[in-house]
Parts: sequence; C-alpha cells; structure tokens
Amino acid sequence: MQMLQQISLFAMLSLLVGVVPAVMGTGYAIWPSETKLALMRPLSLASIFSGLAGCVIGLINTLRMAAMENVPLTSPGAVIGIAESLVPLLVAFGSLTAAWLLVAVGMKRKG
Repeated sequence: MQMLQQISLFAMLSLLVGVVPAVMGTGYAIWPSETKLALMRPLSLASIFSGLAGCVIGLINTLRMAAMENVPLTSPGAVIGIAESLVPLLVAFGSLTAAWLLVAVGMKRKG
C-alpha cells in the first residue's frame, strides 16, 4: 500500500485502465451480450497501450533520476525503479488474460 501512495496520477490511471477489461469480461461472463463482446476489443487495446505507456513513463523517470543523480543503472534505486516500471505491464496483461478467459466462459454459457 505504501507504493500506491507514492505513484503518480499517470501511473494510477494506467493501472486503472489496465483492469477495465477484466471488469468487462466478468460482466460478459455473467450476462453475455453482443454489446459487451464488441467493447472487449477496444478495451483490450486501451489496456495494452495503457500498460505500455505506464511502463515507458516509469523507465523515463528512472533514467532521468539516474542521470540527474549521476548513479549507475545497476544501483539499487535504479533497479527498483526499473522493476516498478514493469508493474503496469503486469497488471494490463494479467487483466487481459483473465478478461479473455471470462469471455470464453461467457461464450460457452451463451452458446
């Protein structure tokens, strides 16, 4: 929870957008409809791009910090920054995996 208090608004937004497809996938698994299924494609793309943007902004901030403080990228602070910049990708792709598995459940129920 301490990390969530320190992340930027952009990082929080990229994590939130990354989770949206899983919410929609849950809705589709419970109440399958063509409208929800049609929304999955653009929401999936938004999740992918949000995860990539969150990762890139994290890498930019880490590289900027390393350059400004004249520390090597192998320093603990830089390595932690690089590791934390991968979190939006993990959230986005994990959410997409769950979302599309839920869509498969909804398709089985509908068909």
